[in-house]
Amino acid sequence: MSSSNSVTVHILDKEYSIICPPEERSNLVGAARYLDGKMREIRSSGKVIGADRIAVMAALNITHELLHRQERPEGASAGTTREQVRDLLERVDQALSDDPVSKKD
Repeated sequence: MSSSNSVTVHILDKEYSIICPPEERSNLVGAARYLDGKMREIRSSGKVIGADRIAVMAALNITHELLHRQERPEGASAGTTREQVRDLLERVDQALSDDPVSKKD
């Protein structure tokens, strides 16, 4: 792919140049905006600091949203997966709130 297929996105005050097909450009930009918004929400909550921790929490939240919205034909196993994600999110939130390094001073 040529550099003309490069898209620059901004996520949490950092610039990323990503190569993607022209037909996927708007999807990529939209995904980057969505991720940036989620990461800013988490950062502004004051519960989590550090870009890597914020990114993990955003990824978990987005995954949780996806699984919650997604209807699976398996029925019960989809519900089990959602419950596992919810439990994981709660445990991560608890661990981060108990971690003095992740709290703002």
